[in-house]
Amino acid sequence: MAHLRSRRRLALAVPVVLSLTASLGFLPAAASAAPAAAPAARAADDGPLLAYVVNTRTDHRTIESVQREILRNGGTVVARYDRIGVFVVHSADPGFARQIRTVRGVDSAGATRNAPLPAQSTTDVGAPQVLSAEQVAEAEARAVDGQDPLEPLQWDLPAIKADKAHEKTLGSPDVTVAVIDTGVDDTHPDIAPNFDRSASVNCVSGEPDTTDGAWRPSASESPHGTHVAGEIAGAKNGVGITGVAPGVKVAGIKVGNPKGYFYTEAVVCGFMWAAEHHVDVTNNSYYTDPWYFNCTGDPDQKALVDAVTRASRYAEGKGTVNVAAAGNENYDLASDSITDPSSPNDGTPSDRVIDPHTCYDIPTQLPGVVTVAATGAKGLKSSYSNYGLGVIDIAAPGGDSTAYQKPEPPATSGQILGPLPGGKWGYMSGTSMATPHVAGVAALIKSTHPHAPASLVKALLYAEATATPCADPYDVNGDGKVDAVCEGPENHNGFYGFGRADALAAVTR
Repeated sequence: MAHLRSRRRLALAVPVVLSLTASLGFLPAAASAAPAAAPAARAADDGPLLAYVVNTRTDHRTIESVQREILRNGGTVVARYDRIGVFVVHSADPGFARQIRTVRGVDSAGATRNAPLPAQSTTDVGAPQVLSAEQVAEAEARAVDGQDPLEPLQWDLPAIKADKAHEKTLGSPDVTVAVIDTGVDDTHPDIAPNFDRSASVNCVSGEPDTTDGAWRPSASESPHGTHVAGEIAGAKNGVGITGVAPGVKVAGIKVGNPKGYFYTEAVVCGFMWAAEHHVDVTNNSYYTDPWYFNCTGDPDQKALVDAVTRASRYAEGKGTVNVAAAGNENYDLASDSITDPSSPNDGTPSDRVIDPHTCYDIPTQLPGVVTVAATGAKGLKSSYSNYGLGVIDIAAPGGDSTAYQKPEPPATSGQILGPLPGGKWGYMSGTSMATPHVAGVAALIKSTHPHAPASLVKALLYAEATATPCADPYDVNGDGKVDAVCEGPENHNGFYGFGRADALAAVTR
């Protein structure tokens, strides 16, 4: 089973593939005026080499003073984000974080990982199952005028009225959605027409890598980001699938490393890059490793929350709407306690009982971020989707087991169809797949209201959502047992938030 901590539904992790013939906000270490060697260094090199974030006040004097102390204490500055007061640092000193937290001007500091650099586990992305030529031909035969060949299999588009929205507009090419993820294959025929290379980057190290193509996944890496990008902006070009907003631009910001981890320094870099490159919407279908929930009572985890919060808020302040997946464990995120058995996922996990009011899944539970739950083909909360009154903002199709929520023909799978690297297409499901539907609708709103700030785009997203009442009782698998409890009225509840995203309303109101 894949170790990748994306918001893809792991129980349905193997993609079903169709083969068709057919900057001022940051300073990298090199530009930060850092001396080549630390003066009077106190470095202790008897520990594993780890990455850290150090969060400071943002005035120039404090930043320069803290940098000197980082170097004096044996740290190497990898990147420096002056606008938000965040340093990315490497150190092999086991006491580095503890010592640097005592420095004047440092608000918080902590290790971003448990595994030494680089992470030691491996990612198994699964072997694709290729559909037969007959199945592909059948899908193509069902397409009507104006549809892309595989659009008949996309039950998710009419579920949010995207098919009707496309009769009005496909969205504006002046709008860009950045996929902060495992990388995007911009050579895919459904993605290439809408790809924004200038807004794409590799942020895995915490420092932007603008090498041409650095944003792409390698052959051994997950197809997750490519799938997400296609769901958002797959071109309506007579090939493959159609995205929710097939006329907008999509960029790839790679933050998932080759081992499948999304570490804090990469996520911070991703948000900052998006902010400085005028990205309108970011899609975040992951949680920040290695902690599923980051507890602010722990100094290391508090630093991670602090750093990502600063970066996401900075992006929103620059006009970016940040959209994130709620997660796939059927947790009630509004409950008094949750048992987290998976953290730290790059070390030795244990059953942690956490308080969701002080321990946060980041970025999805951060202030200002749009938190997305998943629905299946019958419009019910997906069996795996996290939920919670006051936590979930909006819902959208993420797919579910076909045995639980079977779509109407001609669609055949309860999962979501999208592109995969190498010119292929396949099915995935999860809140990872719900989030790009919302990001796509947000892009359509921005296309309709090009001067709207992020706050107004979010307000319209919620106001235009289709109110969806709680299912009572919720027994999605039909075994006679309640699978989750939904609380709240139809226009603001724990399963669907303000309701299901509505693409048609986005382009007509």
